[in-house]
Amino acid sequence: MSINAVVFDAYGTLYDIQSVAEITEDAFPGYGEIITQVWRIKQLEYTWLRSLMRRYQDFGAVTRDSLAYTLRVLGLAYESEAFERVIEKYLQLDLYPDATAALTALKPRKLAILSNGSPDMLNALVRNSGLDRLLDATISVDAKKIFKPSPAAYELIGEVLGTAPSEVLFVSSNPWDVAGAKSFGLNVAWIERVTPEAMALACVENELMAPLTMFRAIRTQMDELGFAPDHRVHALSELPGIA
Repeated sequence: MSINAVVFDAYGTLYDIQSVAEITEDAFPGYGEIITQVWRIKQLEYTWLRSLMRRYQDFGAVTRDSLAYTLRVLGLAYESEAFERVIEKYLQLDLYPDATAALTALKPRKLAILSNGSPDMLNALVRNSGLDRLLDATISVDAKKIFKPSPAAYELIGEVLGTAPSEVLFVSSNPWDVAGAKSFGLNVAWIERVTPEAMALACVENELMAPLTMFRAIRTQMDELGFAPDHRVHALSELPGIA
């Protein structure tokens, strides 16, 4: 069956989560990189922990709690204004440079986002970046009150777009998301932005492992979960050639 819909993860796939580093460094000089990486690691952990505990709170609450954790463990005092300024960046994340052109080239297929983000966060992000002009749907897991990679989250694609899993190409740069989507039965493309070779080189060239290198080692390589992507690409711009 041909691909009738292409569905994207948002954070780290269409939007560069590392773009928060500029604002974290500005708000907390000298701590920007470690805040950025610990914050993202805990943000993801909290989605999984809350799903397992069946204590759902939306991604806005998770994002705030994980930032509060990060600043506390680093011993950083802060005013509410600085905290809110950092949080606000999640509504204005930078698009990857090839995102708009790639989505345009994938038309007339249905295009959508499926994200852990809460509806208000996603709607603001999509509007601020201009992707609202290209997307047919912006789907939040909030409708199911459970985060990816729960199968219930991926069910939303068919419910909203009216497509069978075999008609959908799901795109993510997050290996845990790739495994979840493939386990559910979707066609999956993994955007491998960091290669094992680059990881190995970064470790050899630096006496101490930088926070970003540690984040990449933990979160950017395919996990040993028994599920592999159908397609492995290095940029969004490669997607029109496989869909």
